[in-house]
Amino acid sequence: MWKLLLTGGGTTDALLRSIGLGGLVRPWLADLDIVIWTLLFVLTWKYVGFAIILLLAGLSNVPPELTEAAEIDGASWWQIQRHITLPLLGPTIRIWMFLSMIGSLQVFDVIWVTSVPAVRSLGASATMATYMVDNGFFARLWGYGNAIAVILFVISFIAALLFQRFLLRRDIEGAVTGRRG
Repeated sequence: MWKLLLTGGGTTDALLRSIGLGGLVRPWLADLDIVIWTLLFVLTWKYVGFAIILLLAGLSNVPPELTEAAEIDGASWWQIQRHITLPLLGPTIRIWMFLSMIGSLQVFDVIWVTSVPAVRSLGASATMATYMVDNGFFARLWGYGNAIAVILFVISFIAALLFQRFLLRRDIEGAVTGRRG
């Protein structure tokens, strides 16, 4: 859908021309300078719904008694959000950050489907996953593609370990006591 909207002469260009902003028409997926920003917008559009669902799930775990008590004590709406809601959403936000970080290292589908192969081969919209497929499969450099896959795995694994060690540890400390029943 996004490729149809953003190709030359597509819906986005027609919309910009119809409202008098024809000067903003660009080759959204073929311009080396803006393709990464276009894809960033598309990926944000794709994953913002997931973030909203996670945050809504986290908000359902905020006890209403805490906000009511803060209101009775005279706290403003902003103070309630800053001192009660956001700290209680901390674990949800950290999980969302973790999933986003690992997902950004492995993003493939949107880049592969929407970007032009020539632009991708010049590195303007390449990710490690698309680079791996371009070199390992299409260039038939099987060993090189496998090496890229291993490096991608190692980077993701180390990032996950560091993230868990320093940011998620606080969330799981109470859940894991180390005692065996």
